[in-house]
Amino acid sequence: MSTTPETVGASQMTVRPAGGMAQPTTWETSTGLARTSVRPVKVIHPPAFSIGTISTGLRTLVQYSDLLYTLSLFRLSVRYKQSALGWTWAALQPVALMGIYTIIFTRVTTVKTGGVPYPVFVFSALLPWIFFSSSISSAVNGLVLHPNLLTKMYFPREIIPLSYMVASLADFCIASFILGGLMVYYKVPLTWHLLYAIPIVVILAGFAAAIALFFSAVQVRFRDVGLAMPFLLQVWMFTVPVVYSLQSVPERFRGLYLLDPVAGLIEGFRLVVIHGIAPDLRILALCGAVTVMSLPLAYAFFKSSEATMADLI
Repeated sequence: MSTTPETVGASQMTVRPAGGMAQPTTWETSTGLARTSVRPVKVIHPPAFSIGTISTGLRTLVQYSDLLYTLSLFRLSVRYKQSALGWTWAALQPVALMGIYTIIFTRVTTVKTGGVPYPVFVFSALLPWIFFSSSISSAVNGLVLHPNLLTKMYFPREIIPLSYMVASLADFCIASFILGGLMVYYKVPLTWHLLYAIPIVVILAGFAAAIALFFSAVQVRFRDVGLAMPFLLQVWMFTVPVVYSLQSVPERFRGLYLLDPVAGLIEGFRLVVIHGIAPDLRILALCGAVTVMSLPLAYAFFKSSEATMADLI
């Protein structure tokens, strides 16, 4: 019984050239698509700790800026959703702390304030400190609280901690109206030196971003960071001039004390807001230099750890 041509497989087809032996003909040789060389293989490695990683990450972050805006609004809406006081909570925390510290440091002990009423004195420092501490405490735990986002879709991971910072900045702006009301009540004059508050807040936000990016990346691997951060921030608060002034620090230790950028920035914010004088430009330049050095390093470390976050989360 003969076999029909339609049932003959490609492996059984042969071509017998004239004067030669039969050569097997496959689909690739019959169509002229035979491989002539090995296809190159590219292995994608995790991002390296380099300047190129920073520039590439920043370009990608700009492309996803609308996502940063959307997540920041989401943080604010969820934070005060189904709350009777709503946005009032943004000012309630600094006001409550101001009342407690005023009772302690005016009734129990005294603090040098340079003639400024203590409620205004302490509130002007609590405002930038709460912005700094709340940004870090929220941003550090941001990645581990959203494992579904990290494992199911791609976006620059730094958007999550940065969105918490933007939400804290909104709370800072709301609480600033309370500070303005206190200054009017206690008749603290405003001067043009108040404009220095803008670069001070920008530098403080940059340093907070560096701390948040670094520790949020470490938190993905070691959850001890999230547990220890509230305690560290409580200790940190009493190492910066929030409830006391810089003049209370012995002069021989002030140089070492001001190596902490947060201390210099909070003291500078208080000077320009309630004392109406320009900040020490040397201290401001030192704080800016520390921020400029730490922020790129923290961002490069975050981006170099980004590739393995979804596996570790």
